Amino acid sequence: MRLRLLTSLFALAAVLGTTACSGSGGRHWVEVGGQRFDVALADDFDERARGLMFRESMPADHGMLFVHENEAPLAYWMKNTKIPLDILYFDADRKLVSIQRGVPPCTAGDRCPNYPSRGPAKYVLELNAGRSDALGLERGAVITFSEGIPETGQP
Repeated sequence: MRLRLLTSLFALAAVLGTTACSGSGGRHWVEVGGQRFDVALADDFDERARGLMFRESMPADHGMLFVHENEAPLAYWMKNTKIPLDILYFDADRKLVSIQRGVPPCTAGDRCPNYPSRGPAKYVLELNAGRSDALGLERGAVITFSEGIPETGQP
């Protein structure tokens, strides 16, 4: 009886674990500059608004990908962000249109400055500061997405 219960619990855990890894909660990655990064996905308003706020650190091979509804001039800020970042703006064709390098953390709340794109963008990738220089990224670099990353963000 006890063995059957344990077997059932392991089977249930396996099913739940598989379900948790598929869909929006699954593992996503992007490639840019010959480097693959595991990314957290921010594809709706609330996720984009929170971004990387309050995180103490981020592994070197990780980042956050923001997916917007439309291509437009964008500006990001570092409100409540504790780690310096590179902010990479990509257009609808997934080509790099601009980079804000080494953006410092900001604790000034709503007085934190904006860091705008230098052209219309649809996707934004935030990486640890210095990664874009280390990869030699320049305007026109192309980003590749793993399966499961939506083409368009939600309101």
